[in-house]
Amino acid sequence: MPVITTIDDLKRIYERRVPRMFYDYCESGSWTEQTFRDNSSDFDAIRLRQRVAVDMSGRSTQSQMIGQDVAMPVALAPVGLTGMQHADGEMKAARAAEKFGVPFTLSTMSINSIEDVAGHTDAPFWFQLYTMKDQDYVSRLIQRAKDAKCSALVITLDLQILGQRHKDLKNGLSAPPKLTARTIANLATKWAWGIEMLSAKRREFGNIVGHVDGISDASSLGAWTAEQFDPTLDWAKVAKLKEQWGGKVILKGILDADDARMALKVGADAIVVSNHGGRQLDGALSSIRALPSILDAVGDQVEVHLDSGIRSGQDVLKALGLGAKGTYIGRAFVYGLGAMGQAGVTEALTVIHKELDTTMALCGETSVANLGRHNLLVPEDFGGRWQ
Repeated sequence: MPVITTIDDLKRIYERRVPRMFYDYCESGSWTEQTFRDNSSDFDAIRLRQRVAVDMSGRSTQSQMIGQDVAMPVALAPVGLTGMQHADGEMKAARAAEKFGVPFTLSTMSINSIEDVAGHTDAPFWFQLYTMKDQDYVSRLIQRAKDAKCSALVITLDLQILGQRHKDLKNGLSAPPKLTARTIANLATKWAWGIEMLSAKRREFGNIVGHVDGISDASSLGAWTAEQFDPTLDWAKVAKLKEQWGGKVILKGILDADDARMALKVGADAIVVSNHGGRQLDGALSSIRALPSILDAVGDQVEVHLDSGIRSGQDVLKALGLGAKGTYIGRAFVYGLGAMGQAGVTEALTVIHKELDTTMALCGETSVANLGRHNLLVPEDFGGRWQ
């Protein structure tokens, strides 16, 4: 096994191993990809405040997210098509998260179904919901998540319509891949991926196929999905979904202080400052730059988490230092999954945990609960002077 010291080490193996269309699906944003790039690079503007002559023994990264004990305040974000990055990808990522002691979030657009993941894990996981026009399907989907004992519903708010992702369109992204001359040529170089995929439990969207009338093949599935995202989603509908769920609700896709206040009004248990990894509104602020204004707006009235751009434990510390109570990794764990399966997800979590623990110590702290602005050097205009 190669020596893995950074998330980028996993990314390099991932790129060599996984078919190009699925690599591009993960490693791209919408339009010019400005927001996709800013999500990571804007962390660099924040510096860390080194402290010395502090007793660094007895350190702990343990915390809680929505009342759930976690080994560190890092959850695996919902990522569609994870089962195309590695055979049985969602089940393997969920098992790695469970063993590490962090939450796993299953996407509506997963390859493995809710029932697949529930059957291969013991710890409750979170389920991410896309609201669809087919309200009967949404109701049944919510009930399936309840039956699987999911401990939280993560409602994504920033995908009422699909942002244009040029690489996905040019690659003809589909699950399973459409066999064109171009994809066949690429798949021929990814034989290890292909051999494992032959034994995969599923190769289509497990939460949809078999649960929607008229979905019989990849083309009918693609047509249904493209027209099903609900453009009429509003705060009243969000409140109804929360009521229908009846448990912990996390609202994902908040990037504006006014929206954070509305999320507070509908009774969210947590909000996720996120721009969908730069895959929706290109030109929007990075999540880390948007975080301070949202915290100013809602304070401690609702738990604030951050998603998009995290590639290291230092990034996690910076988000926590600004005031977030939890963070999410998407691409970082997908790199590990695509590179090495379940072991790769564990490697990604191990890298981030070690970086978080070491950085915390060198900043003079022994618990993530004590992290705050005093650990950071933040530019005065970090949030931007916008009109």
